[in-house]
Amino acid sequence: MGIFDKIKEKLSHEFIDIIEWLDYTDNTICHRFERYQNEIKNNAKLIVREGQTAVFINEGKLADVFEPGTYTLNTENMPILTTIKGWKYGFNSPFKAEVYFVNTHLFTDEKWGTKNPITLNDERFGLVEIRAFGTYAYRINDAGKFIVDIVGTDNNFTNFEINEHLKSLITTRFTDTIGEANLPIELYAANTTELSETCKEVMQPEFNSIGISLEKFFIENVSMPEDLKKEIFEYSRIDKLDLDKLTRFKTAKAIEAAAANEGGTAGAGMGMGMGFVLAQQMGALMGPQMGGQQQTPLQQQAGMIPPQMPVVIQYFYAANGQQSGPVTIEQLKAFFANRTINKETLIWKQGMASWTSLKDVEELKAFLGGNTPPPLPEK
Repeated sequence: MGIFDKIKEKLSHEFIDIIEWLDYTDNTICHRFERYQNEIKNNAKLIVREGQTAVFINEGKLADVFEPGTYTLNTENMPILTTIKGWKYGFNSPFKAEVYFVNTHLFTDEKWGTKNPITLNDERFGLVEIRAFGTYAYRINDAGKFIVDIVGTDNNFTNFEINEHLKSLITTRFTDTIGEANLPIELYAANTTELSETCKEVMQPEFNSIGISLEKFFIENVSMPEDLKKEIFEYSRIDKLDLDKLTRFKTAKAIEAAAANEGGTAGAGMGMGMGFVLAQQMGALMGPQMGGQQQTPLQQQAGMIPPQMPVVIQYFYAANGQQSGPVTIEQLKAFFANRTINKETLIWKQGMASWTSLKDVEELKAFLGGNTPPPLPEK
């Protein structure tokens, strides 16, 4: 072999005949194909496997993009690079270009979560804090845009490098979305599926802007402080219960506890006292059903049955187009004094056929002042 043959052989090894990339990892998103001085032979073979996209960069600018397949590199299948290089009639000499292989398979089970609590304003509980976490899945859907906007000159770009950026994006959009949803605080944890779908729609344009497709997004848990959780549970139970029945139930439980107390005479006395209270309440409830039997003065004097408690009249009033109450006559008087209500305010109590202005309710006329007696009856 002569000296010129050795030179030709050496040069032939410096140029690339086959361009391909085998990914032996699960976390590489983009890999730059390395070769001597970035020189590629005319008619070199490019192999792009399934789940890959090959991107040619010429002098820092995006050129041709190749989907999965096997290509012979020439002017026919490199139109952008041909235009940039000015190959009007083809070329025979090697050319320089950077080749990036982009992994386009689905990256799954990526974690996200709120680093700090999110503050929401609930109509019933005021300012509250919640946290949330879940998973998401994505893939590269525009390899050229992804390399230009994110990868740059990184020769081996992994999903760990992009995850922090994506997590920040997710947290920001998640916070905006749940803030605009304006749901009662207890419904966030009960509607994670609907919230997940809404958040995915909101985030998708942000992902697309850097060449990434958000394929799946899941909210796995929405949590809140334990004291707030207990308050919500208690509020929910009270909202569903009849308060009068709840009071009677608790009274009965107190009597049962007192009867079980082995504290002697004091415990027995307490049990008897609670029994009298319960008997009075039950008598008031059962009286109408048993013909409304009244106590005789003799019974009252003998102390056999205590007299009935005076009935407190409850009033309702209209303010700002809404019904309010019930309140006592003393509370109404205070509202009238501080001008919360006036003589034209509509009032209703049990027994009235319809709402009536305060000035026309007999027992409330005293609010208006004056000691003018009614006119004398005509003779």
